[in-house]
Amino acid sequence: MEHNTSTQFRPADRLASVQEYYFSRKLKEVARLNAEGMNIISLAIGSPDMPPSEHTIEVLCQEARKANAHGYQPTIGTPELRTAMATFYQRWYGVTLDPATEIQPLIGSKEGILHATLAFVNPGDTVLVPNPGYPTYTSLSRLLGAEVVSYDLTEANGWQPDFEQLEQMDLSRVKLMWTNYPHMPTGAPARRETYERLVQFAQKHGIIVVNDNPYSFIRPLLTSPKGEEQSAHGNNTSPLGEDGKGLLSILQIPGAKDCCIEFNSLSKSHNMPGWRVAMLCSNAQFIQWILKVKTNVENGTFRAIQLAAADALTNTSEEWHREMNIRTYARRRAIAEEIMTTLGCTFDPTQTGMFLWGRIPDSYAHVEDLTERVLHEARVFITPGFIFGTNGERYIRISLCAKEEQMREALSRIREQFKP
Repeated sequence: MEHNTSTQFRPADRLASVQEYYFSRKLKEVARLNAEGMNIISLAIGSPDMPPSEHTIEVLCQEARKANAHGYQPTIGTPELRTAMATFYQRWYGVTLDPATEIQPLIGSKEGILHATLAFVNPGDTVLVPNPGYPTYTSLSRLLGAEVVSYDLTEANGWQPDFEQLEQMDLSRVKLMWTNYPHMPTGAPARRETYERLVQFAQKHGIIVVNDNPYSFIRPLLTSPKGEEQSAHGNNTSPLGEDGKGLLSILQIPGAKDCCIEFNSLSKSHNMPGWRVAMLCSNAQFIQWILKVKTNVENGTFRAIQLAAADALTNTSEEWHREMNIRTYARRRAIAEEIMTTLGCTFDPTQTGMFLWGRIPDSYAHVEDLTERVLHEARVFITPGFIFGTNGERYIRISLCAKEEQMREALSRIREQFKP
């Protein structure tokens, strides 16, 4: 006798607090359209389409061939990787970290969001998340039983926190505050002033600020009228500096290490999203609490990946970063700007990162009125901003993670369908 097992079992109540990730759902539709011969061009997801450095790939291959490379690895990460991460922070951010106690390698930043929340937040505690912001801050917090409270980021305020508004909120049960600069999805750059105020806010209210910092290397150059390369944030020609001050980290602020955590990742900066290598940096006590969670959840990353990641962090040259993270994205950014203009959208030309964020025309009642037309008529997949929060409802996001010829084809298709 057959039984309908679907009526016998029910999922955990926590699943009612979240939905399937937007891109997981939408990519199924895109796959169906492609199966029907639509040939959709995706300008939606921020997954770098370029490879890591050739030397890093060679290290991976060499290490993977060793007979002793395939066993379980320590959850804390190999000494080589932890040292490389500390060297990376000293070289690019001027931040000194003890590789033995103040750095924790992660199997991607999503894992870090989970582990940090488990380490610091009890069910019923409050977590502050940005609106708009990375959806995983909200979904993982809800899955773990936290109360999610959004704080507003607005175009009028440069997509920076409104500290007067924050001070008026009930902060009595807040344990964590998630920040993300350079900001995704808006491209708002990191500002030292913002970091200073975040540290002051954390110290005043006993809140741990977690800054997610994977986009600081993605800095498309603008072209001056004379054809000279310029930083999107000033006239210096250093590809990785902001007005000559270098890359920014919240850990540069005095006292930040005592009350802040920073995530960083090789996914964007080193073209390694599928490798799942990220890092969490803070004081030794925070690291130990998070490690207590990690050791009960997973074992370490494949040794060959850890050693190749260490190579990427220490041996990738500034010229490699200039070509991969600056010039390439600048060429793609120019095409994305034409797409935005063709769609009648407005955008801030000083934004940075691997996306272009733009406001849709007032003639559209809802952002999906535009994005669905682009998908089904122009056969181009772009992201509606509402998935990042209510403050993104009048915006779209275009990814720069596609080859220039694909982006030009997308522009051509959109021009054909959106003729004046």
